[in-house]
Amino acid sequence: MSKTSLAAIRSWLVEPMKQDVAQAIQRLRRAPDVQQIAVMPDVHLAADVCIGVVVATSHLIYPQAVGGDIGCGMLAVALDVAASTLSNPQIAVQVLADIGHAVPARRRNRTSAISQPTELTSAALSHPSLESLRRNEGAIEFATLGSGNHFIELQSDEDDRLWLMIHSGSRALGQAICDLHLSRGQSVENRLRSLDSQSEQGEAYLNDAAWARRFADFSRQAMAAEVGRVLSKHLGAQICWGTLITTDHNHVAREQHAGRDLWIHRKGAMPAQLGVTGVLPGSMGSLNFHVEGRSYAPALCSSAHGAGRALSRTEARAKVSAQNLCRQMAGICYNAGLAGKLRDEAPSAYKDIRAVLKAQKELVKVKRTLRPVLNYKGV
Repeated sequence: MSKTSLAAIRSWLVEPMKQDVAQAIQRLRRAPDVQQIAVMPDVHLAADVCIGVVVATSHLIYPQAVGGDIGCGMLAVALDVAASTLSNPQIAVQVLADIGHAVPARRRNRTSAISQPTELTSAALSHPSLESLRRNEGAIEFATLGSGNHFIELQSDEDDRLWLMIHSGSRALGQAICDLHLSRGQSVENRLRSLDSQSEQGEAYLNDAAWARRFADFSRQAMAAEVGRVLSKHLGAQICWGTLITTDHNHVAREQHAGRDLWIHRKGAMPAQLGVTGVLPGSMGSLNFHVEGRSYAPALCSSAHGAGRALSRTEARAKVSAQNLCRQMAGICYNAGLAGKLRDEAPSAYKDIRAVLKAQKELVKVKRTLRPVLNYKGV
């Protein structure tokens, strides 16, 4: 691509793009080596590069187009009991409380830290500061949920089967990896920084980012096992690991598109190659979906990663009261005592997930629809 040409942009939108979002995407479009951009229907403003955007380059890596929560993603797995086993409010409240004890939002005590698999402990990160963080903070943050829009949810499918869904990321390690490598990057216009994928700095970032993806994936599976023990205690339920679905939506990967090898950056977008199963959550009070990719080339074989914010957190806190949140969460077990702190996560703060699905019908097809039964969020 010549220096004067601009990257092609394709969009699948629920509503007209907000001006600040459009401006951010146009800035990204002008960045060196950006070959193509796909904008997902859950797009919304974020620092430097919007969430809900897929960026293709030939050789440059843009850490900001992945973001700090590298490997943030979704896990879904079925249990061998009916969702109606949680219909007793007393049992549901006990399950919710025990999940909160089994999976802390922030950190574990060192005495209760969960061992990490050798795939994580035997790999080397690129800088002593990252190695130190991994040994210390990483050890006590492994298998913890985080806050914000991260959650653990129990859901019912169309046949009343109970499913577990988890949304979490790489915790402090992903952000530290992002920050370190941004400090080493080459400054380009519009506040972006790039790394050459074939340089020592670029290879170091790719190594560390790949490790963060593995950390986040193993962490979600460890959390699922902890939740499984809670459900076994209260419901006699067992996790059916053969139904496991895992995907992440903050990463960079080398992929082939239209006969070209490209670096595909996804920030708030999940892979949707043909037959690949993904998890598309709505909000803590709305429907969720398991979907299957259609390999739609103009979208760089990608999909939205969720409903996407309709209101910023500041706007949601101003517009949604604790009482309003409680009304929106009617029929779902959650910690109502935290309603004042969860207002920015209210269903009304998010776009309509059904509208998102309709906007991207070319990208994925729905395999399963689930409704929330119990929701746990950290604050």
